[in-house]
Amino acid sequence: MQDICTEILNGLLNLNADMESLVEQFVIQIPSAFLALIIVAAMAVLVRGADLLVHEAVILSHRSGIPKVVIGATVVSLGTTAPEAVVSVLAAIQGKPGLALGNAVGSIICDTGLILGLACLLAPLPLDRKIVNRQGWIQFLSGILLVLACIPWTGLSSMFTFGGNLPRFMGMIFLVLLALYMWKSIKWAGEGGFPVDPELADADLDQGSGPALTRVVGKLILGISLVVGASWLLIPSVSEAAVRLSVPESIIAATMVAFGTSLPELVTAMTATFKGHGELAVGNVIGADILNVLFVAGAAAAVTPGGLVADPSFFTLYFPSMLLVLFVFRIGIFTSGEHLKRGFGAIMLGTYIVVTVASYVVGR
Repeated sequence: MQDICTEILNGLLNLNADMESLVEQFVIQIPSAFLALIIVAAMAVLVRGADLLVHEAVILSHRSGIPKVVIGATVVSLGTTAPEAVVSVLAAIQGKPGLALGNAVGSIICDTGLILGLACLLAPLPLDRKIVNRQGWIQFLSGILLVLACIPWTGLSSMFTFGGNLPRFMGMIFLVLLALYMWKSIKWAGEGGFPVDPELADADLDQGSGPALTRVVGKLILGISLVVGASWLLIPSVSEAAVRLSVPESIIAATMVAFGTSLPELVTAMTATFKGHGELAVGNVIGADILNVLFVAGAAAAVTPGGLVADPSFFTLYFPSMLLVLFVFRIGIFTSGEHLKRGFGAIMLGTYIVVTVASYVVGR
């Protein structure tokens, strides 16, 4: 039985390798303008797939009796970080660790700096200080944990010359911490630790008028398939674009790909803020940052025997940029009253612009 399973697995891996080779040859031969269209289209499908995944997961959670209060804290964040997870895991499997780790770090910078900054500029965001402080500290400590896990502790002097590594066993530990975080989130929800999201609560999820459960599951699978399929096409396309532009993969991951796969968070945050549910925007960004460390980086490292390589640019630029953005957010929480105001949004957006420009200037 074991031999049969091994043969099936090898066959699937060979088929996947052949398909990947065909896609790589295809993107290499096409004109740059068409390549750009493919990247844009793949990102658009990522957004649509993640949106469908979140919507159907909400309905499925409602049908299964899971409290709606848990949806925004767990399912929405999981759904909106699905593109980052798929992109990073596929990149790691395909031997592109810079793209995998850079996408996770870049998404945190994008979520906290750009998306939260834009949401604050649109309208002041309400703060539930108890929840934001608790989840915000988990967010900040997750970022620190990622940096500490990548540091070469046996040779600190080589950190800025040879880089570091996120080991496979740390990726597995991150996934265990992810399960613990999700469990605690559900426990806190049961204790009234999260606010009910009015937008989700008012959705048309009535048992009688809603779609059949099998249809919900089918759409959920479709959403996952769209995310996986678009990510599978996006990886070689972005890699080829990086080659043509003479830009390192880690820089592309920390900017363009990270922004593209963060579009679900952007859409969620802007929509929630526009409809007067700014607290959902804040919670989704914080949850997405936590999952980018524990889920995205953790899963990518866990599937890679050698772990994820963090080249020196992570320690000279990307990790400091990520920690700076998270630190500015923490300061904003401490200094804000019941709302994150537009002035704070301008500071967050300015911080994002500075670190993004620095990534191009220093990276080149």
